[in-house]
Parts: sequence; C-alpha cells; structure tokens
Amino acid sequence: MTKLEIIKGKIFQANELSANLNIWRLLEKKIVFTNGCFDLLHLGHIDYLSKAADMADKLIIGLNSDASTSALKGPSRPIIDQYSRSIMLASLSFVDAVIIFDEPTPIQLIEWIKPDVLVKGADYTIDQIVGSDLVLQYGGDVKTIEYLTGYSTSAIEKKIKSTP
Repeated sequence: MTKLEIIKGKIFQANELSANLNIWRLLEKKIVFTNGCFDLLHLGHIDYLSKAADMADKLIIGLNSDASTSALKGPSRPIIDQYSRSIMLASLSFVDAVIIFDEPTPIQLIEWIKPDVLVKGADYTIDQIVGSDLVLQYGGDVKTIEYLTGYSTSAIEKKIKSTP
C-alpha cells in the first residue's frame, strides 16, 4: 500500500466510518470531533488540530464541503477544493478520520459519531457550539481552543490580494 493510499484511507463517507467507530469504542478509545473549512492549511490550523488531538485518542474532522464553505465564507471561497483539503488534513499523523459534509452545520455528524469531546475555537462560547447541548447531555465534554495569534486564512487571502 502506498503512502497516498494510506492517507486516502483516512477519508470517509459518514456511513463508512461505522466499523472504525465500533472498533475504537470496543477498545475504549476516547474520540474527539471538530469541524471547519480548513481552507489554505496553515500553522494556526496545525496548532489547533494538534491540541484537539491531544484531548483524546482519536481525532475526527468534519470538513465543510466546497458548497458549504462557499455558503459560510462567500463566493470567493474555498480557495482550495474539498478533495485537496481532505487529503492535506488526512496526511497529518494525528488525524484519524476526515468526513466531508454538505450541511450548514455538522449536527448530523455529531449526533451519529457521539464524540467524547467536541472542540471548537475559543471565538465560540460553549453555548454557541453546534451540538454542545447534545454532547453535554450524554456526558461528553465540550472544549474550546485558543487560536494561534496572527494566523488565519482570511489574513493570508488579504495578503495575497494586496501583493503587487
């Protein structure tokens, strides 16, 4: 098996992840879930995702599809297509699964996965995090992570556009 095949093997459709979830639960692995667009992967993303991965044994990322990214961020986004973004995220050693979703929020994924820990950036309060009420209801944790100052896709996009 090639390295690229191994990476692609970490990208799932929602229904394809069931076997992995069952095995991880059987082995009593703690699962953390986060989501986002992750357009123009940068140091801020790596810092955030590695901290999320440190909160559990298995990290699952819900990745906004091209359509949902565009709906959230505007017609000029995403800059990088969903296939490329999913490959880049799956290539990170601490990422165990990437699932692309089209919906405006990942609530269906959260209901299905039932993560032990739900994580978002600290620009959200716990009550603003989609699915937090559900996760807290069944005894899971909801956490926030401070972003690394000075790193954002929007800032990179502005810098590129302002460069002569």
